[in-house]
Amino acid sequence: MKNNNQLKIGWLYPKLMSTYGDKGNIMVLQKRCEWRGINVEIVPIDQSTTDKELQSVDLLFGGGAQDREQEIVMENLRSKKKVIKSLIERDVPALFVCGAPQLMGNYYEPAEGKRIEGLGIFDMHTEHPGPKEDRLIGNLVAQGYSSSEEQNDESRSSRLRSNNIIVGFENHGGRTFLGKNVKPFAKVLKGFGNNGKDLTEGVMYKNAIGCYLHGPLLPKNPILADYLIKKALEIKYKKKIHLATLDDSLEEKAKSAIAQRLGIRV
Repeated sequence: MKNNNQLKIGWLYPKLMSTYGDKGNIMVLQKRCEWRGINVEIVPIDQSTTDKELQSVDLLFGGGAQDREQEIVMENLRSKKKVIKSLIERDVPALFVCGAPQLMGNYYEPAEGKRIEGLGIFDMHTEHPGPKEDRLIGNLVAQGYSSSEEQNDESRSSRLRSNNIIVGFENHGGRTFLGKNVKPFAKVLKGFGNNGKDLTEGVMYKNAIGCYLHGPLLPKNPILADYLIKKALEIKYKKKIHLATLDDSLEEKAKSAIAQRLGIRV
């Protein structure tokens, strides 16, 4: 299977922000493109990356990191704020996991040390309550929001569809709170989510997604990987894209098994 479509995926600071197997997300994006004949180039975005190189990417990915690594990354990331913000504002899709969306928020207040000012791309902030509070750890099942209309419909059916269920593993000390200019990525059905209180998981702004789900996320949720690929191609080529169907039956069975083990029927 071959076609003329090409994608350039920018991977933010892969040496500093790749905890909990987040590299697996890049591998899934790459393989699902290759299986469809889409040529993929993975571009590491780090201290040596120029603005021109960053501007050329069609999809952005950022993984998790510890507090110290986040502080190191942030020292350089601020110089890239203008370009990253321009990418997001022109609807280039992105996936930021764990530490990465914290840096894209307004600020992150660590358990120790000074506040880390974020890029302000996501209207949200994160605070670490300190060592006396438990980390939010465990498998999580959430229901993704497929549209703004559905998200605002409080009377929608409670029937859960398998392709609208997101599963993953969370492990974070920070508590994230969303502002009025963003929407949650999903509604928590089992687990903690952003802060363990308001049943929100992650954040969405335009075509950018932030979440706390490791595992990594995309092997367990291939429909999300295809969403990112499809959006990236549509924004790049300015036309409707139809992705060839792949056999995801094994992944869907695994996702259903995880959800059902936690008491969620799909």
